[in-house]
Amino acid sequence: MNPIKKLILYRHFEEQEILEIMSMAFQEVSAKQPLSEERVEQLYVCAHELSEMAGRFGYEGNIWHCYLTHLLANNENSYSTSCEIVGEVEGSVNEIALHDFEIFKTLFDMKLEDLCEAMHSENYRFLMDYKNINQNSKIFNKRIRDRICELSVALASTTSVQEFKQVLTQFYKEFGVGKLGLHKAFRIDHKDGETQIIPITNIAHVRLDDLVGYEIAKQKLVENTEAFVEGRKANNCLLFGDAGTGKSSSIKGILNQYYDNGLRIIEVYKHQFQYLNEVIAMVKNRNYKFIIYMDDLSFEEFEIEYKYLKAVIEGGLEKKPNNILIYATSNRRHLVREKFSDKEEKADDIHSNDTVQEKLSLVYRFGVSIYFGKPDKKEFQKIVLKLAERNNIKMKEEELLLEANKWELSHGGLSGRTAQQFIDYLLGKKEN
Repeated sequence: MNPIKKLILYRHFEEQEILEIMSMAFQEVSAKQPLSEERVEQLYVCAHELSEMAGRFGYEGNIWHCYLTHLLANNENSYSTSCEIVGEVEGSVNEIALHDFEIFKTLFDMKLEDLCEAMHSENYRFLMDYKNINQNSKIFNKRIRDRICELSVALASTTSVQEFKQVLTQFYKEFGVGKLGLHKAFRIDHKDGETQIIPITNIAHVRLDDLVGYEIAKQKLVENTEAFVEGRKANNCLLFGDAGTGKSSSIKGILNQYYDNGLRIIEVYKHQFQYLNEVIAMVKNRNYKFIIYMDDLSFEEFEIEYKYLKAVIEGGLEKKPNNILIYATSNRRHLVREKFSDKEEKADDIHSNDTVQEKLSLVYRFGVSIYFGKPDKKEFQKIVLKLAERNNIKMKEEELLLEANKWELSHGGLSGRTAQQFIDYLLGKKEN
């Protein structure tokens, strides 16, 4: 019997056919059986698939080991999902995991050299020490790619099944399992009647310290987020204020700062609010903390999507899971557009106060509201000077500020975004 058929926890892999063919070939070689022409042909197909996988994910070294590690790092089962964040767990699941790891340890210990000899070909040797065209991955960022490659080497170096289990369990604790563990940020997609959570692989590595000023606002955001990731009571959070003041950058900074504490973020657009309950159902039982993030949130008076959001935040029968918060940014304090004509139309609305409260009730569901206002001239100049210092721009202060003032007059006014755009402009001139 193919040993893969004996796995209990670790089943239903993507690209499982490679695993089945390779494990059978190794078994036949170990039993001194000659490889059939059909098996040799299958092995060449596997070599093709493994090299393609290496190109997609940026893997290097022993690609067979990388492939096995990839399967283990991405397989969400009762053991791996229990170990994420918390590490070692108790119960019978440990014995079952050891059973499966014994099979994988055997697969790690099998040598590609033996396949080459049995195939009477040296062509398989490229999989033993694969050199990639570049280290970029089309699917993972470099940080994740490096972790998988490092885990591959560590697992191959273990001398016992127990050590194999310890190394892999520690990986689950530190980095998580599957797409929700390995990635920081996600978007949602809805196709053919199915809602999916899709990893976002290219995230700006922004830190909160990169945002100059707004110390009180940032501290409020940090306090609320720290309470959330530490399992204490925390509130849904609304960041509102002028455009270009760092609201979205603050959210990115929070994500990068607390990713290692199990924080993840799912970006949702207004037209996707109807799928929020499905998204929450997919993540509510995981050991991560999820921020559902809505950027530049606002509603025109004819839009009704805010009612979906109200129901998800507090209005439904089912209690919102403790591992989920909603963070939103907006240029509008009350999110739903209000006009002076609304007041003039009170005579046409018997219950005008109810109508106003209906529009305002969404913002009341955010327990923490943080204001990001435009800097004044002096604050704007401080931001410019700080950014220039960070980017090693050598200009006399008087000349720098004079040019910055000219820039902001024709590029959107006083804001942190305008200051950054000005610095980028200078850097572009410097490089040219």
